[in-house]
Amino acid sequence: MCGIIGYIGKSQAAPILLDGLRRLEYRGYDSAGVAILDGGDIETRKRVGRIANLAELIQQSPALGTAGISHTRWATHGGVTDANAHPHSDQTGKLFICHNGVIENYSTLKEQLIRDGHTFQSQTDTEVLAHLIGKHYEAAGGPPSKERLLEALRAALKQVVGTYGIVLLHQDLPDVLIGARRGSPLVLGIGKGENFFASDVSAIVAYTRAAIYLKDYDIAVLSREEFEISSLLGGASGFEVSKVEFSEDDVSKGDFPHYMLKEIYEQPATVLDAMRGRLSREEATSKLGGLEMTPQELREVDRIILTGCGTASHAAMVGEYVIEALAHIPVEIEFASEFRYRNMPMTKDTLVFCISQSGETADTLAAMRESQRKGHRTLGICNNVASTIARESDGGVYMHAGPEIGVAATKSFTSQVMITSLLGLLFGRMRHLSTSEGLRMIDELEAIPAKIARILEMNEHIKSVANKYCHANAMMFLGRQFNYPVALEGALKMKEISYIHASGHPSAELKHGVIALISPEVPSVFIAPDDSVFDKNISNIEEVKAGHRHRHRRKYQTGESRRRRDLHSVITRLSLSDSHHHPSAVARLPHRRSPRLRRGQTPESGQERDGGVRPAWGSRRIAVDGYAVPFSRNRGACKTFGVQFGLRKL
Repeated sequence: MCGIIGYIGKSQAAPILLDGLRRLEYRGYDSAGVAILDGGDIETRKRVGRIANLAELIQQSPALGTAGISHTRWATHGGVTDANAHPHSDQTGKLFICHNGVIENYSTLKEQLIRDGHTFQSQTDTEVLAHLIGKHYEAAGGPPSKERLLEALRAALKQVVGTYGIVLLHQDLPDVLIGARRGSPLVLGIGKGENFFASDVSAIVAYTRAAIYLKDYDIAVLSREEFEISSLLGGASGFEVSKVEFSEDDVSKGDFPHYMLKEIYEQPATVLDAMRGRLSREEATSKLGGLEMTPQELREVDRIILTGCGTASHAAMVGEYVIEALAHIPVEIEFASEFRYRNMPMTKDTLVFCISQSGETADTLAAMRESQRKGHRTLGICNNVASTIARESDGGVYMHAGPEIGVAATKSFTSQVMITSLLGLLFGRMRHLSTSEGLRMIDELEAIPAKIARILEMNEHIKSVANKYCHANAMMFLGRQFNYPVALEGALKMKEISYIHASGHPSAELKHGVIALISPEVPSVFIAPDDSVFDKNISNIEEVKAGHRHRHRRKYQTGESRRRRDLHSVITRLSLSDSHHHPSAVARLPHRRSPRLRRGQTPESGQERDGGVRPAWGSRRIAVDGYAVPFSRNRGACKTFGVQFGLRKL
């Protein structure tokens, strides 16, 4: 989640560093800081809270200089304090470092350094790394030099267990900036008379369009006019200069208040881009040349593994349903974080897909390398054409979703689902799908962007629903089949954005324990399109409503018989009607053979015995909490659910 910017050039570093940090503000952070080299001294400025706090401090107490490093921190070790904010210095106070990642053996290293007389100013693992590098630098002795600092860095990193993307500068070397990576992204930006480091290229796109994406174990040394890249073990390391594909406008918020909303509204275009040029009506199939597999090799695939983390794993789960339904190929989903630790049986004809928006997700990279180590063809589905997964995989499919700045993935999820659908169509047409079925699938895929656009037109209604439930401290998301992974993704988004508890479940699991969590304070969101399991979702909605009532009444009633009766004393808050269905043919609930009416009352009167809901005959829709849901009179629910008469008031 943390962000890094480093600069060395001819301009004042502070404004460039602050601008870069603001472009990384979307990542989430709790503090920010800079270290700027001015002549023979390094000035640091650190503040908890927003980058605006840091900018205000720099305005009050300027830090001048043309070389510097900066960081936004999301706490992993130590609380949210100015002392724990990056950059951190070594024992001498001459070397400063910014670090993304986690040093797993930092406590062991710290104990040894304390025995050697080192004192620490923070609780972070990063300061331990700074002290370790500084220790090796001082132990080497001799005049200050770039080579001496490089060897000290190499010696320290060989002792480290964990991940890192680091940039550092030393007071004795005013014309040198050094960066290194292992498992955490680091980009080198090439300018004219200036060079940059960044954890994300979007931070420097306003200053340069030429970038080098460093590989694991790369170490880069920058000066104002040149750079060199070597490996951790010594010797040169190969690299490729890439042209940044997007512009400054692409990474700006435009007229939107934040990046996530902007990217939500980009989905009609990004979903279209994901399938652009990849659908063939002549052959009623999809074309994915990036797989770099012949038709014969594709036909020989007898098992597929989809692996990813977070949102990517949910997209993979949707892909499992799609590919198995269309192609009848067994598909297995593996969390990338677990993949490399399992001894999973994999046949020789198993095809592995690693899904990652950035192409730099550490666990997904490890899963890809483990799969390749075992000799399996391993392909990538990613959005960054210059990423590590794109470079190291055996082929794959690009998402073409453009830069995703928001931390909570939106457009990348729908693009990943689209690509797994294209894979399902490709494998299906190679096996048993007919031409007509393939064309129907293409028609449905091509209709999706317009459908997303229509959903986005409901923005004001969505706002009203959010306002209604904004005070909830937990939410539950439920769906069936393809929509169970969507429920998981909805819960993930709720947790990421609102910081409240949320969970996703298969709708049918309500009766298997989940219903115990139902309460009026926990809104339940059903993903329930008008599909083959629509009626069953309606039944689950009734279960939730029953659970709310049951929990409410148990506060005032005791005894098993009383509780059992409560389960049957539920008011159905559905208004069900059908213009082709006569009012006298009242829909019945399973436990009630016939409606209980007052003496002389007829069903046509539309009156309940004790109050509740009256039928709205003449409309072919169900109204659920203000939503109008299309309902077919031919569905079985017309014979099962409806307005329930004869229940006493609660």
